[in-house]
Amino acid sequence: MARFRFELQAVLDLRERVERDRQIVVAELEAQRVALEDVIRQCQESLVQERATLRAMLEGSDLRAARQQYAVAGRLTSRAQRAVLELAGVHKRLEAARAALLEASRQRKAVELLRERRYEEWKHAQDKAEAAALDELAVMRAGVEVGFGPAGGEAA
Repeated sequence: MARFRFELQAVLDLRERVERDRQIVVAELEAQRVALEDVIRQCQESLVQERATLRAMLEGSDLRAARQQYAVAGRLTSRAQRAVLELAGVHKRLEAARAALLEASRQRKAVELLRERRYEEWKHAQDKAEAAALDELAVMRAGVEVGFGPAGGEAA
């Protein structure tokens, strides 16, 4: 029996590969986003602790240690601010990557739909050819049974 061969299979393979590549980009950006959010969260937790420590030092008389603690809190704040700015950039790249992934998925699905349509057309043609062959066999058999055909011949 004949096998279905999709003439645009190379195009479909390429579209699937492009979609997979776009999925990888989105996954990498998601990992960056999660990492930056973790950095921000850690900085916020550390800032809460540093402020509590600073408050305790200010109640005491160790101003030198309090000044150092204040510097640590300032570094944590600037680190968190840098992470927030990086996160904003990652969000923009992530949005663009998701849009590209959506477009790649749409293009792949279009070719898959075309393949499905072509398969259905091919299947219909196969079924029609099979039905015609069966009809021809039935006609030939009926002709042999009636006496017309290669084995029969008319009686004299």
